[in-house]
Amino acid sequence: MKIDIGLTQKKLQDASKLLSVVLADEVMLYTKTRKFHWNVSGNSFMELHLLFEGQYNELEVIIDEVAERITQLGQKSIGTMQEFLDHTNLKETPGENPAQKDMVSELLHDHETVIKNIRKSVAECEEMEDAGTTDFLTSVMMKHEKTAWILRRYLS
Repeated sequence: MKIDIGLTQKKLQDASKLLSVVLADEVMLYTKTRKFHWNVSGNSFMELHLLFEGQYNELEVIIDEVAERITQLGQKSIGTMQEFLDHTNLKETPGENPAQKDMVSELLHDHETVIKNIRKSVAECEEMEDAGTTDFLTSVMMKHEKTAWILRRYLS
């Protein structure tokens, strides 16, 4: 069924393409946060173990919301590991299990990368006059800003 919400088909597709990159970044960040949750060790083990668990649980919700936003715009969501790898701005670190401080630093860097990319996507959605996706992405960005602030506090 054709979507009639005041946006052209091209704008719906363009917004969905932006959201696919956000989705891929969220999945990559989720996977990395989960890996660090499993592999953290040291004197702050339990605190970081629980911190990372809370963060990946929040990312899991964001992932679902982003994928659903794509389908709300009438598009199909990407969903394979290869598609996520093809669309993400984040880097994997296979075979590496950093120390606690390096885990926190890497996650902070990734959240900041996600924030910067979402900020660009928000500007593009504003140009497309897609207020719904603009608002949605702004709320996602704010969640990442809060997580980045928390991680930054561990490093100061």
